[in-house]
Amino acid sequence: MNTNKNYIILIVFLLLILNWSPLTAQKRSATCWPGFRGDAQLTGYSAASLSPPLKLLWSFKTGDAVKSSAVVCNGNIFIGSDDGFLYALTISGKLLWKFNAGNSIEAPPLIAGNSIIAGTLEGKIFAVNIANGTEQWQYVTEGQISGAPNCVEWQNDKGFGILAGSYDYNLHCVDGLTGKLRWKYETANYINGTPALFGKIAIFGGCDGHLYLVNTNNGRLIDKIDIGTYMASSPAIGGNNAFFGNYDGEFFCFNLRKKKMVWKKDGGGTFLSSPAIAGNRVIIGSQNKTVYCFNASTGDLLWKYKALGKVDASPVIIEKLVVVASADGRIRMLDLATGTMVWSYEIGSPINSTPAVTSAGIVVGAEDGNIYMFGK
Repeated sequence: MNTNKNYIILIVFLLLILNWSPLTAQKRSATCWPGFRGDAQLTGYSAASLSPPLKLLWSFKTGDAVKSSAVVCNGNIFIGSDDGFLYALTISGKLLWKFNAGNSIEAPPLIAGNSIIAGTLEGKIFAVNIANGTEQWQYVTEGQISGAPNCVEWQNDKGFGILAGSYDYNLHCVDGLTGKLRWKYETANYINGTPALFGKIAIFGGCDGHLYLVNTNNGRLIDKIDIGTYMASSPAIGGNNAFFGNYDGEFFCFNLRKKKMVWKKDGGGTFLSSPAIAGNRVIIGSQNKTVYCFNASTGDLLWKYKALGKVDASPVIIEKLVVVASADGRIRMLDLATGTMVWSYEIGSPINSTPAVTSAGIVVGAEDGNIYMFGK
């Protein structure tokens, strides 16, 4: 009996030190990019090591444009398509399974526990088994889902919650194991982006021109900040600050502890891209075809890079490089310190999908309906 107890204690200890749980979202690592922007704070930072030059390893054709971003973990890739299917591929580009969601999937999926969770333009949030693509549950909102889901762990409870914004004006929180509604918080207009997590606070914006701070345990409002106009993208959390842009081209740094604006920069062009953060640098793309790098502390512009098309896809930072995809059909690597381009590849079709970056390579979708993998 004592032997069995010791064995159980050992297993529990190993799970704790490995920071692993079968009931929560996967953790970002060099080989795992489990959700939109890589982690629950939406930092857009990859822990991988991947240096240029890269080459096209393979492409996989879906039935329509691919606007969804990929997630990657344990050697498998998951991504949605406008053809209404969620695809599971091996890291070598072979189809494992595909799930018919019944409507276009533009939002990136999320890996959580043994599930892949995604939303559709019809307003359905669904979970499928990661191994075989069989449906586990579905939850229906009253508006389209354009932003990726995020995952929050319950306090003093088993399992996890899924947060997703909808065009029905609500941020929905559903049980990740059953799909049952826990709570929802209503805003005054569409919610287009993904909520970022700051502890037990969900940070998100919407088309009513406000940034919201909502308690993830009960859905109660903590604070609401006027940001002037639409926020169509997602914030990124770095330290105690939230970074985000709005439709008028203003870029903000808001301190979540002090609940005050630290700085604001004007004239950036419409921001549909979400920021990436590494150290004291914050990077964002704009519809004016420019990638901006700001000093995270002061808001000073450190550099900017001019592409040949809109940069609606969100940048990803990897070591000393920035991975950027744009509507000119190119994927690029820029030097993080200077903004100088160090590598590029022309797909030839507009890219609105945000790259997923692991040590295996870069996965991105394009308007031509293909999923592309770049690596060594």
